[in-house]
Amino acid sequence: MKQTWRWFGPKDLVSIDDTRQAGVTGIVSSLHHVATGAVWSPDEIAARQSDIATMKDGSPSGIAWDVVESLPVSEDIKKQTGQWRDHIEAYKQSLHNLADAGLSVICYNFMPVLDWTRTDLAWVRPSGATCMRFDLVDFAAFDLHVLKRDGAADDFDDTLRDEATARFEAMSEAHREDLAKNVVFGLPGAAESFTLDDVRRHVAEYSAIDEDRLRRHLIDFLEEVAPVAQARGLRLCCHPDDPPVPLLGLPRIMSTEAQYRKVMQAVDLPANGITLCSGSLGARSDNDLPGMMERLGDRVHFLHLRNVKRESDALFGSFFEDEHLEGDTDMVALIAAALNEEDKRRAQGRDDWSIPFRPDHGQDILDDLHRKAQPGYPAIGRLKGLAELRGVIAGLQHGRPQT
Repeated sequence: MKQTWRWFGPKDLVSIDDTRQAGVTGIVSSLHHVATGAVWSPDEIAARQSDIATMKDGSPSGIAWDVVESLPVSEDIKKQTGQWRDHIEAYKQSLHNLADAGLSVICYNFMPVLDWTRTDLAWVRPSGATCMRFDLVDFAAFDLHVLKRDGAADDFDDTLRDEATARFEAMSEAHREDLAKNVVFGLPGAAESFTLDDVRRHVAEYSAIDEDRLRRHLIDFLEEVAPVAQARGLRLCCHPDDPPVPLLGLPRIMSTEAQYRKVMQAVDLPANGITLCSGSLGARSDNDLPGMMERLGDRVHFLHLRNVKRESDALFGSFFEDEHLEGDTDMVALIAAALNEEDKRRAQGRDDWSIPFRPDHGQDILDDLHRKAQPGYPAIGRLKGLAELRGVIAGLQHGRPQT
């Protein structure tokens, strides 16, 4: 399992020098400054590779850009409106340019409007660490009383609506503003940012798009780009919905094993694959992460290893980002399944037998609390998680037959 680390570019407060000290062997990055729908040019790709390959003092880092996360899919493509056909052609050209530069693993997602959703970006734990959290009552308060989305009341039962109203009425204006900022924060480092009016407009544009239609749009997209990826030796891997339940009246199509199977079968090419994120999928109680790794493993091209703790047994409920070996996902069983998949690939002679993974998210601890890096991406918290994951891998590999 190849150890990688997400890096948001030269403005990231966790530097390439830091990643070198963490001992990773590859970087996961993106061209966040390039507008969604535009072509990633060879020059821009080369510049990011140079950034990653160079330490602060100008010496070689010895680390390469291994995984692209993300090559974003535009809202026009997801809705099949506006310039969506032009954006698909731009996406294909970006794939060609990435292949020419030697990159092979391309992570993306097909979540409408927001890439991920949390209500608190720095929830304080009993240890003094902070983490990201999704509080269902806070989210309902946002949807009902801050965003004031049409039809929001139909998505929550009477008890939850009453709790959300009481919670909202008890909030200070500053708390309400912070809640709104947290919910629309989306993916850190993205070129675009949303105001509440933007969110209302984008959500309204999906009013006629249900789960089946959005899945059809994803399949249409993949029928265009997956053959390009296949021909160029690239591996596309779709990140799951986060959280893996419908939000804001928007459809979700990559939240369960059954949903992944539909898309994998519809475009049945090895290049059409999966980013198995144990945190995103683990927020849903009916997802069996080790089982998904066993059953879908031949199409898993990238692993995000993190853990969440669900705060109830409800399918749609509150959760927080727990430590990597805590939470509700059996991380040891998941890693064991990943190592077994690697054994199968080696036996089959696959060049992609080593599955890249990164310690996804992490709690802010120690100096992280003062550094204030991207929410979810602290230096020390992720290093702690990586060290724990390394320990699991080393323990499971001990005594295994070496090939």
